[in-house]
Parts: sequence; C-alpha cells; structure tokens
Amino acid sequence: MSRTYALECNQKIGKKVQLWGWINTVRDHGKITFYDLRDLTGIVQTVSRNKHKITEEDVVSIKGIVKKRPDRLINPLLKTGKVEVEIESIQIISKANTLPFPIDTDGLEIDESLRLKYRYLDLRRERLKNNLRLRQQMLSFMRQFLTESGFIEIETPILTKATPEGARDFLVPSRLQKGKFYALPQSPQQYKQLLMVAGFEKYFQIARCFRDEDPRSDRAYGEFTQLDVEMSYVTQDDILELTERLFKELTEKIFKKKVLKYPFPRITHKEAIKKYGSDKFDMRIKKDPNVLSFAFVVDFPLFEKTKNQPISPSHHPFTAPKDDYVHLLESDPMKVLSWQHDLVCNGLEVGGGSIRIIDAEIQKKVFKILGYSSREIETKFGHLLKSFGWGVPPHGGIAPGIERIMMAATGEENTREVTAFPMASSGQTSVMDAPSAIDDGSLKELKLKTI
Repeated sequence: MSRTYALECNQKIGKKVQLWGWINTVRDHGKITFYDLRDLTGIVQTVSRNKHKITEEDVVSIKGIVKKRPDRLINPLLKTGKVEVEIESIQIISKANTLPFPIDTDGLEIDESLRLKYRYLDLRRERLKNNLRLRQQMLSFMRQFLTESGFIEIETPILTKATPEGARDFLVPSRLQKGKFYALPQSPQQYKQLLMVAGFEKYFQIARCFRDEDPRSDRAYGEFTQLDVEMSYVTQDDILELTERLFKELTEKIFKKKVLKYPFPRITHKEAIKKYGSDKFDMRIKKDPNVLSFAFVVDFPLFEKTKNQPISPSHHPFTAPKDDYVHLLESDPMKVLSWQHDLVCNGLEVGGGSIRIIDAEIQKKVFKILGYSSREIETKFGHLLKSFGWGVPPHGGIAPGIERIMMAATGEENTREVTAFPMASSGQTSVMDAPSAIDDGSLKELKLKTI
C-alpha cells in the first residue's frame, strides 16, 4: 500500500490508508485513545480502541480507515478537522526520548543555546517550519521572476582570493600551494563585474556570503544569503525599477501582504538622516504587520569615517562616484556623492547596490584614497583592472539580503529565526560544535602550526 499524507485523508473518506509520521499528541479517553499523527502536510487525528505503548514524537506507521467525523466533533483548527483515521494496526518505527524542551510553543522563551544545540528538534515547531517554507517559496519566485526577465543564473567560486570589501575574510589554507590561503567570498562582487565584462549582461545568483564580523540581530555571524543581481547598459533608475517590481509582486503573491507605497519612495541619504535620524527607517505610522513599507535611499556619500578608519567606502570601493563629483576625488573626497542605492523595509536595510566604476584610472584613484599602495592595488585588484582594458560595459546591480527580507515579511526579530542551521552569536555552528580543533596530521600536511 502506498503512503497517504495527512492532508490527503480529506479526499479518502471510506478508504483504507497507510500513514507515516510522528506522534504529535496522545490523548487517553479511557475506552479510546487518540493519536494525532504529524507529517510534512499537517496533522490528522487517528483513534484506537486498544492501548499502545506509544509516546509523543515516536515515529510510527498506521494503517486504518478514513472516516468522517460527526458534525459536533469537527475541529475547525485543523485542515483535516472533518475526518479521522480508525486504526487497524500501528507499528512503532522509532522510539523517541523525552525532548529537552517543548516544541508546541513558538520557542522564544527557551534558552537559545539549547535550541541551537538541538536545532533538528527545534525545527519541528510549526513557526520555524512555516518560516523555512516561506523562504523556499520566496527564492523560487525570485528565480522565476528573474529568469522570465531574461537573466541567467551563474554560480561563482566559493574558494577565492582575499580582497578587502569591508569585513574580515574567512581564510582556508591550501594544501597544493603551501603557505597560501583562499578566502571565502564576502560577496560575489568582483566575479559579477567580470561576468559583465564577459558579456552576459543580465546575471543573478542566490549567493552564500561569508563575513567574519560581529553579529547583530539583523546580521548573522559567519554566513548569510543574498540575491545577487547585476546588469549591463543600465542606469540607476533601471535597477530600482526592476527591484521594486520584483518586491511588489513578491510581497503580494508570496507574502500575501500589502505594499505601503508604490512606486517606492526615493529619499536622499541627507534627507533620511534629517527626517528619521537613520538611513534605515520605517515609514509606517502604525506598525501594521500586514504591510511592508519599502523605500530607496540614494545619493550616499562615496566615503565615510568610521571608528577604525579615517576614510572608508560607504558601500564598497567599486561604487562609482556621481559624474558631477569626480573632480573632488583628490581635493575633497568626503564631499563626493555616489551612485549607491539601498532598499529599506520596515526599519531594516534589506538590500544595497550601486552603479560600478568602469574607468581603471578612477578605480585606482579610489583605491589610493583608501590608502592602498600601487603594489597593493596590483596584487589585490590587478585582475579586475586588467579586464577593463578589453571593453567593459557600464553596469550595476543590487543584492537584497534573504534573511533580512524574511525578517521583514515574518516579523521575526533575529536572522536565526529564518535560517535552518544558524550560528550562535559566539560563532559556534548549531548542532555541529564548529569550529573545532584540527589534528596534528592535518596541520602538518598543510604546513601549519597553531600558537
């Protein structure tokens, strides 16, 4: 007999079925016992007049007849609330130990380190399952939207070169090239620009990115995912118009919510700071969970001062200065405005991008302003600058962050609530206890020593 899923029982009244899944709850009513069975489609009530040594979270196989419930016993809270399965036989496939925490709550009251240690159990709770289902639907929609818009999905390398893009790199030692290291990409920035030089014109990728930077609630430590989009022969307006069409349709069709204003308002960085005190703002008067309030922030300064650097790129060093400000690069760089654009939603920065520099001399000038020597520029960026010598189209793009979009869509307050196996704020990977020590043999093979 082939498997029947819980939700399929609605169409199989009077028929014999075989169910597989977890026991969600056990309710003993004396002469009869109810065993609610849970699978990927939902929960269905099963009933037996015999006693079975079954506890919650046991994995079982049940054979029985689907029957219609009496009207007075219909459960409107269940998608299968009009039916139940009368058990003919039940087989325990795998016994479950007592869970370290309840999974029938939203889980936010439980210590996070415990949840992440047993993340595979934490993921059984309905809230997290719904978050990950919605994430998958969102990614599927993005792929379809961009493919139908003429974009090609291209994967770029994970093992790449250490180049400064604003955060610390994660380094990977090379066995074949002794004493040298790969870096995990902070973003596919230079690869996507090289793809524009290669003539693909419209590229996208659901890209994994790696940054060794301090965690925040809206920024995971270690790794995250972004929708990477790059286009040739476009203006900033072209990029913003594509982005707002994508997110309007995504919001209405997948998130089932309303967009506060469309087209999305465009606010200069100066205006945002003056009006909201931040370039990540929420335009909703009331914090309505059924509304997403998108806006673009434009006209960013090309450079900024940070607590660690007297001059640093506001976005990244490949962002183009606005034409009217190029002459200020050498004399007064802090006054130069750029072609950077950010997408904000409900108080979160959910994406950022820019028009890129395509003039090798301007690019070198920006690097020198940031303090790189001619030798460092050649060593770290020579491959990109060289590519500009064979004809480079004007290009630009945007990279919305998947976890932050999900936070805005679900109302979750931490990226870990929309990620299957996130890292803890301490930098430890859930379940796996990574990072971990490496044995001496492996270190010797890599010609490495720990101090």
